[in-house]
Amino acid sequence: MEREHVHIQADEACACGAHSGHDRRDRHEHHEDGCCGHEHEHEHGCACGHDHAHAEEGKKSYLTRLIIGVAVFVFGYILQSVMELDLWVSFVIFFAAYLVLGANVLAAAGKNILRGKVFDENFLMTVATIGAFVLGIYTGSGDFAEGTAVMLFYMVGETLSDMAVERSRRSITELMDIRPDYANLKAGGQVRRVDPAAVAVGDVIVVKPFEKVPLDGIVVSGSSALNTSALTGESLPRDVSEGAEALAGSVNGGGTIELRVEKEFGESTAAKILDLVEHAGNKKARAEKFITKFARYYTPVVCAAALIVAIVPSLVTGAWSVWIYRALLFLVISCPCALVVSVPLSYFSGIGGASKKGILIKGANYLEALTNVREVVFDKTGTLTKGEFAVKEVHPAGGFTCEEVLEAAACAEADSSHPIARSVLQAYGGEPCARMGYEEIPGHGVKAETEEGTVLAGNAKLMEREGIAYEKMEQPGTVLYVAEDNKFLGSVLIADQVKADAQDAVKGLRGMGIGTAMLTGDAQNIGNAIARQVGVDEAYCELLPQDKVEALEHIQAKNGSTAFVGDGINDAPVLARADVGIAMGGAGSDAAIEAADIVLMTDEPSSVPRAVRISKKTRRIVWQNIVFALAVKAVVMVLGIAGFADMWWAVFADVGVTLIAVVNALRALKN
Repeated sequence: MEREHVHIQADEACACGAHSGHDRRDRHEHHEDGCCGHEHEHEHGCACGHDHAHAEEGKKSYLTRLIIGVAVFVFGYILQSVMELDLWVSFVIFFAAYLVLGANVLAAAGKNILRGKVFDENFLMTVATIGAFVLGIYTGSGDFAEGTAVMLFYMVGETLSDMAVERSRRSITELMDIRPDYANLKAGGQVRRVDPAAVAVGDVIVVKPFEKVPLDGIVVSGSSALNTSALTGESLPRDVSEGAEALAGSVNGGGTIELRVEKEFGESTAAKILDLVEHAGNKKARAEKFITKFARYYTPVVCAAALIVAIVPSLVTGAWSVWIYRALLFLVISCPCALVVSVPLSYFSGIGGASKKGILIKGANYLEALTNVREVVFDKTGTLTKGEFAVKEVHPAGGFTCEEVLEAAACAEADSSHPIARSVLQAYGGEPCARMGYEEIPGHGVKAETEEGTVLAGNAKLMEREGIAYEKMEQPGTVLYVAEDNKFLGSVLIADQVKADAQDAVKGLRGMGIGTAMLTGDAQNIGNAIARQVGVDEAYCELLPQDKVEALEHIQAKNGSTAFVGDGINDAPVLARADVGIAMGGAGSDAAIEAADIVLMTDEPSSVPRAVRISKKTRRIVWQNIVFALAVKAVVMVLGIAGFADMWWAVFADVGVTLIAVVNALRALKN
């Protein structure tokens, strides 16, 4: 049966006012250039130069080091508070804690120096903290706590950061484990499961109900209805029987079929679309974070400034000890811990907070990119609509009732496994009449012999073939015409059901000044009807996968940064080409999920404006921390150089500001 797939509610009003009474990567790569001056990369965003050695040493040993370091630090601090410790005893206690807590930073600084990358934040942190110990010895004050505190709070911040990242990583990993990657190869009278790449052209494979078609082939046995929406975007399942073509990536929704493989795995339709994703990904826009640029220049400038503070005034005044002290104080104040810890932690907290809402964001760069989006483009089927058949209206002909039309349609469709049949039976809700015979007419519909007579249910071609005068319906959706003994009873409109929160999603985006558009492979009248119902600004209809990419590029050129929301394999190239790709994760295809930057596990369009709000909140927190940290450091630096600030002022400007920034960053977890 050639039926357009679309659908809406089974219990919506029948046209006459009566109801039936019965109420259904390889992913494009957003690499950070220079990632804070370091060559390594982190899967979920750059941690601004820290080499995350704890990921290699193991979580347990890392936490053990943290606990030991904190214990030694607290012991030394309490001991120093209740009694007067010898200078070197105090040094040994705090320096021991310092080595335990700062091992990663010290190792990273040493490695980068050997590689010729001297001026990075690891180097600055090392110089500043060691400088604090030198000052404690030089002045005889025994104030070694501040150097250890820097490493302590850095390590705590890294632990909080990694917890947020690991939670997001686990969710994405679980999501990506859903791919059924096998073929049922039939050979020698036996069927065995093999890798699709091991199947040769000419081999016969068996595709069971609800399995994916692994390779392109021709049906040699059986018949079924294939869900091709993942490939074409069309919601209409395609009936196949002997001699028909079945494309890789389709889902078998009916009986078991056998296929003769026509193309190798690498040449299949699905593989070609995935290859298109890879090339589309090369055109993806990449933004360089402010903190990356800032860190590139900040450390060498700070080191140079410290040298100037130590040397120039000393040459003039001769007070070398005073100005060297102030220079080391300058380094402690300028240590970028607040930025190094809080900026990535803000993004990772935003990622973690989003994951609690069912929004999986694959990296901090994607979260940031979402803040710049000016247009959101939606796919239709499976994104704004449910992608399931349901009866929307019943239109009886003169002299008949809605119930009679629906009863006859259910009687004719009772033995069919087609999604249209299921929607009719669900809307009818009762037990269909007894049938003495049943015939499925390919491309037209079905014929059933009942006690009352011969019932026909199908498309307009079936009515014309049987010479039955019928009332043509022009409404968007799939129309099922019903006749009994050559008398036209009426028609049943079956349409795609708009998701309950689709309108709210569009309104939410519009409230933030973000425009909306819709891309679909459906006919113009169906697409326009859905667009009007949901409220999107523009609708682009009757598009093939490659046309969708062109349409998206047109929208990008007109409106600027654009996000695309989709769920099918055919959406993957568009997801990859968009500035931000958002995939429906619950029902979305694997290819779409791999190509996307953000995955909506709830399949709710309203998650899109929620994700935008989370991204904007996270950005506000990031810039609050940046401005606050730099402002406090600038003020204390001036006071330190002028001689009005001592080491504990410097510790506040470093550790205190870091703690405040970390607490502020954790607000991004609550969305």
